[in-house]
Amino acid sequence: MYELKPEYAGRLLECPACGRHLRAGSPPGSTRSGASQGDPEAFDRDVFLLRERVFTIRSKYEVWAEDGTAILYVERPTYPLRTLVAYLAGLVAGFVVLARLGYFAETAGPLVGPLLMLLALPATAFVFMVISMSLRPRRHVTVYRDESRAEIVLRVLQDQRVAFLTRTYTVLASGGEPIAKLRKTYIHNIVRKRWYVEAPDGRRLAMAIEDSIVLSLLRRVLGPLFGFLRTNFVLVRGEHAEVFGEFNRKFTLLDRYVLDLSADPARTFDRRVALALGVMLDTGERR
Repeated sequence: MYELKPEYAGRLLECPACGRHLRAGSPPGSTRSGASQGDPEAFDRDVFLLRERVFTIRSKYEVWAEDGTAILYVERPTYPLRTLVAYLAGLVAGFVVLARLGYFAETAGPLVGPLLMLLALPATAFVFMVISMSLRPRRHVTVYRDESRAEIVLRVLQDQRVAFLTRTYTVLASGGEPIAKLRKTYIHNIVRKRWYVEAPDGRRLAMAIEDSIVLSLLRRVLGPLFGFLRTNFVLVRGEHAEVFGEFNRKFTLLDRYVLDLSADPARTFDRRVALALGVMLDTGERR
């Protein structure tokens, strides 16, 4: 046992006795990652490998360590039948609005009638969107210790059913207490996708943003281009936008992602929140 200065907390140091590299513990009263706060050993690492399973109704992910060992299992249900019912209800409501506006346009006279017809299509689309989104079930993300789904270690709750400009998600620890909030603003996606990470009290903790403004614009025009323009994110924080992590899609036939937080060796950013953000950067953006 050695006593170290607080600035060495979380760093890999060489033992002067045996030469092994060991990670120094945190000083008393400090908090680092989720692993040091009583969560599973799976979160106590810098690199997470995510692989999405294909040909499944639910969005399912296997989370591996760098050596290929399975450490976590993630699910996000899609509810296809309930979603279909929501869309059908939206279509019915939209056709009712269209029919009523058409009837009023015919009887409103030559001045108001054309105006009502002009508003008919946007009003129908708006009603369809509101009704269908209101009836669609929320798609919460659940992170399990393993595929048996016997133990939940993390959850990401979708806060709103209907969201036009901003959508938020609440990250819950294994005990159910909120540890972060994820927020995306749809208008930002027009130019460069970004997600904000906030503490439960609203403090900005970090942001995930597309890796390049040039590549972002090319993706808007050319799309993924057979995988050559893959959507990757960098994780930044602080006033000077310090890069402390990356979330990259690998060039493979199947969806494989690497969440790399090696730039944060002290693990000051909660790994539970980082993993939740990584899952949402994929499933929340339909990449």
